[in-house]
Amino acid sequence: MSTDDFQPSSDLDSRQRLGKSRLSVPLTRVKERPASSGGAGAERARTDDATPILSKADYLTVKGELHERLLNELNSRKMLAIGEEALAEAVREFVRRVLEIEDLPLNEAERKQLAADLIEETVGVGPLAPLMADPAVTDILVNGPDQVYVERFGRIETTDVRFRDNDHLLRIIQRIATRVGRRVDESSPMVDARLPDGSRVNATIPPVALDGPTLSIRRFGRQRLRRSDLLRLGMLSEDMASFLEFAVQGRKNVLISGGTGAGKTTFLGAVAESIPANERIITIEDAAELMLDQRHVVRMETRPANVEGRGQITTREIVVNSLRMRPDRIIVGEVRGPEALDMLQAMNTGHDGSLTTVHANSPRDALARLETMVLMAGVDLPSRAIREQLVSAIYLIVHVRRFEDGVRRVASIVEMIGLEGLTPVTQEIFKFDRRGRKGRSIVGEYVATGIVPRLVEELRERDIQVPMSLFQKSKGPMA
Repeated sequence: MSTDDFQPSSDLDSRQRLGKSRLSVPLTRVKERPASSGGAGAERARTDDATPILSKADYLTVKGELHERLLNELNSRKMLAIGEEALAEAVREFVRRVLEIEDLPLNEAERKQLAADLIEETVGVGPLAPLMADPAVTDILVNGPDQVYVERFGRIETTDVRFRDNDHLLRIIQRIATRVGRRVDESSPMVDARLPDGSRVNATIPPVALDGPTLSIRRFGRQRLRRSDLLRLGMLSEDMASFLEFAVQGRKNVLISGGTGAGKTTFLGAVAESIPANERIITIEDAAELMLDQRHVVRMETRPANVEGRGQITTREIVVNSLRMRPDRIIVGEVRGPEALDMLQAMNTGHDGSLTTVHANSPRDALARLETMVLMAGVDLPSRAIREQLVSAIYLIVHVRRFEDGVRRVASIVEMIGLEGLTPVTQEIFKFDRRGRKGRSIVGEYVATGIVPRLVEELRERDIQVPMSLFQKSKGPMA
C-alpha cells in the first residue's frame, strides 16, 4: 500500500472527517511568546517569534489526541502494516492536513516538532526515544506510565519520562510486538522481542501484570567492548587476559558463567577476539548480540513460534545443524535448555575451542546447572555419565559477577581437572581478592593462586609457550 492511499479525496472531505473530533485544548490556555524590542528584527519577531505557542501540558494533550485520531485513521485504512518510511510520510501528511484545519498556534519549528513526535509515537518507542539514544543507558525499566527507571553505570535511577496513561504504554508495547511479528493481548499477555538495534524487550500486560503494563528493555552498545576496554574498566587483569588468550588459541573449551547482567556476553565477545582469523566460526544466539572481528563468521539466531504456534526454531536444532556446516568453532550465546547435551557432545567429538555462557552464581553451580539441562533433553543418562561428559568437554570456567558497586569483574577462573567418585574436581587459577570498601566502591586485587594449570602442558604440545610468571602468587592491579 502506498502513501497515495492515505490522501483525502478532497479538502472538503478532509475537513468533514476531522471536524467530527475537534481538539479539546481551549485557546485561553495558550501563552504568548515575548517579542524582541527595537531594531530591524522587531518586525520579524512580531511575525515569527511572537507566534503564540502551547504550554507544555497543552502540547502533550494535543499530541495525545492527534495520535489517537491518527491511529484510528491508520487502522481504518489498514496502513499499520506498511513500511516505516511510507508510514512516516503518511504521518507527515496527516499533521499537515490537521494543522491546516485546526486553529493551532504553532510556528514552523513547532509544527515540524509535532510531526517528528507523532512519527516517533507511531513507528518508534514513543517517550522512551531519548533514553534509547543515551549510550550510557543499559536497561530501561517501565513499571507503569508514571514509573520509568534506567540503569546507568551499574546503578538504577529514576527518570522524568512519563506515559500519558496505561493505554499509551500498551500501544507502545503492541507496536514493538507487531514490528517483530509477535502478538500481545489478554490471551497472550507476555512477549519477548528484539528491536532493530538488537535491544532485547520483554513486556507483560494484564491479567499477568496486576498493576498495568510493564516493559523491560536490555540495550547493547553500538560498538562492542574489546579486551582492551575490559582491562581499562578493571574487569580483569593483564595476566588473566593473557592466560585466556593462550587457552582460546590452544582450542580449549571455555564456559563463562554469571548472573543476569553480569556481562557474560560482553566478556564472551572479548574472549573470542583471540580466535585466529582463518577459522570458520558459527555463532548461535537467541538474540544476535555478538559482534566479532573475524571475517569467516556465520551468525545464526533462534526463532520463536508465530501467533499460530508454529515455526519455532530452537537453539538445540541450530546446534545440531551447525555440526553439518564444517565449523572450526561453535559459539553458543547462552546454554539454557536441552541444547546443553548437544553442545557437550560437540565439544567431545572434535569441535574443540567452543565457547558458551550459562546463568549461574558460581563455577560449581554452573556445572550443576549444565547437568540439569542435559537431563532436560529427555535422554536417560546416569549422573556419572553426564559428569564424565562435563569433565571431558570443559577445560575452563570463567565466572563473572556484578559487584555491589555496579562494577562487573571476573571473580574467578577455574580449571576442570577430573572426577573423583561422582564429584567433579576443579582448581582455581585466578581470583578477585576483595579487600574492603572505599566509599561506595569495592577495593580489591586480581591475584594468581599459585597453581599451575594442567592445560599448560597441552598448550605446549601445540607450540604455545605459556609464561610461568602468569601463575606466580602475586598481586594484580587494584580494581
